[in-house]
Amino acid sequence: MMTETQSIEVDYDLAQSPAKVWRALTEPALLAKWLMDNDIKPVVGHKFNFRAEPIPGKWDGVVDCEVLAVEPMKLLRYSWKGGRSEVASSRLDTVVTWTLTPSSTGGTKLHLSHSGFVAANRFSFEAMDKGWREHLAKRITELLAELG
Repeated sequence: MMTETQSIEVDYDLAQSPAKVWRALTEPALLAKWLMDNDIKPVVGHKFNFRAEPIPGKWDGVVDCEVLAVEPMKLLRYSWKGGRSEVASSRLDTVVTWTLTPSSTGGTKLHLSHSGFVAANRFSFEAMDKGWREHLAKRITELLAELG
């Protein structure tokens, strides 16, 4: 029996080139400034995790990931598993895909697809949807502005 899933789809119009946006997605120190501490390497098969302050009773602060696809300055896809939680009835087992497209102004159209949320992940889906659209959109834009 098929289980219906939900996806978060967000588009960011960024003034910086795909090369700078790629750095913000794949360099651990830069990624940590706008998302979470991590040990990412843009190499297919590389296992890494994101780490943040736990939220007692809601989230243990760890997301386990594996790089699934890499096309430098065009596409980055990784699994996103985690969310050990008393609130969620099911641990997350999702996929994040970043697609970078040069814009006509020299900037980047960045598309995020975070897919695979099942009904039991409703709390996580709602929290992450808001985070990707609002909080993290602002933080990546600020970081890229600092890079020039």
